[in-house]
Amino acid sequence: MTIIDRPAPSAPRLRRGSHVRLAAAATALWRVIDDRGRIIGHLEALAVDGGGTRFRARRFHTASGAFRDLGEFWSADDAVDCLRLGR
Repeated sequence: MTIIDRPAPSAPRLRRGSHVRLAAAATALWRVIDDRGRIIGHLEALAVDGGGTRFRARRFHTASGAFRDLGEFWSADDAVDCLRLGR
């Protein structure tokens, strides 16, 4: 898998009632913001051989000063759920 390297794709559509919004952070990368306005992590789109897209859930780890990958999912909703429920 590789990070998508083409013009920034539009933000993935999340299911209704997800209680988060996405804000563009970079090409194929979005901040996941909860309904209180807090950034709870990042969603990254990854190109898969054969034309598919996977979504990586990432969270900043303050103590190490680095991002930690929480998992890769076939659905943006599942990646967002990982961020929402894993707090």
